[in-house]
Amino acid sequence: MRKKSSVRMPPASAMVERNPIRLAWTRISEIGMRASNQDAVGEAQHGDISCFIIADGAGGHEGGEVAANIVVESMLEKFASVPAFGAHALLSYTAHAIASVAKNKQIQAQNHDMSATVAALLVDQANAHALWAHLGDTRIYLFRDAKLVSVTRDHSLTQQLIDAGYARADQLRSHPQRNILFAAVGAEGETPVALGDGPVQLLDGDALLVCSDGLWEWVHEDEMERTLAESGNSEQWLTAMCALAEAAMEGTDKVRDNFSAYAIRVEREIV
Repeated sequence: MRKKSSVRMPPASAMVERNPIRLAWTRISEIGMRASNQDAVGEAQHGDISCFIIADGAGGHEGGEVAANIVVESMLEKFASVPAFGAHALLSYTAHAIASVAKNKQIQAQNHDMSATVAALLVDQANAHALWAHLGDTRIYLFRDAKLVSVTRDHSLTQQLIDAGYARADQLRSHPQRNILFAAVGAEGETPVALGDGPVQLLDGDALLVCSDGLWEWVHEDEMERTLAESGNSEQWLTAMCALAEAAMEGTDKVRDNFSAYAIRVEREIV
């Protein structure tokens, strides 16, 4: 369920103070109970600009692992050649990924059905700004004072059913059609890449979570908040969330999907 706290996410233009920040982060990418890991993760930094990407080979389609790796590698390649912070730059990185997947599908006939979700986060550490984009159901969360402020909205059939009133909000994780997506890289259709509101001003103590559905499907937002409040660093936070996901699996006959995440905490840079 897309959830927002009562704290309104401030745009960068609404903030007067400009303080540099540093990012303390950790990542994970595990196979789960699948035969292979169709998630791909990658990060890069150029000067004060950091880029974090997670892609998830969608729906177990043939070539999903290939698609996910192409998405991450092509976006990081574009970022390395034209490192910049802003909506135009971020959309150019995703456009390069879309073109790269399409090209591979033309060359490799066995991959004609491949697709992948993507969530990409840019952070300008010098100005404490963040901007993100996504396609599919790989998510980006923003927390402030250990409370959820914003989360991306899935491009999924279940989310559409909830929006239309044909399913309850609490069915987002359990609905029989939860895994059906209407947009992903390689299966874009008429759905454009969703660009988050921003750039967003980051404050000391903020936290960001970029994760595939293999994690968020098993960890609810209130649990993300609680473990964030109780943790002393990014590693402890991510470890606690993974432990909750593992515990939630007990007693179920559902196969654990690949799961990947970046847990990022924002700290004031001392200058």
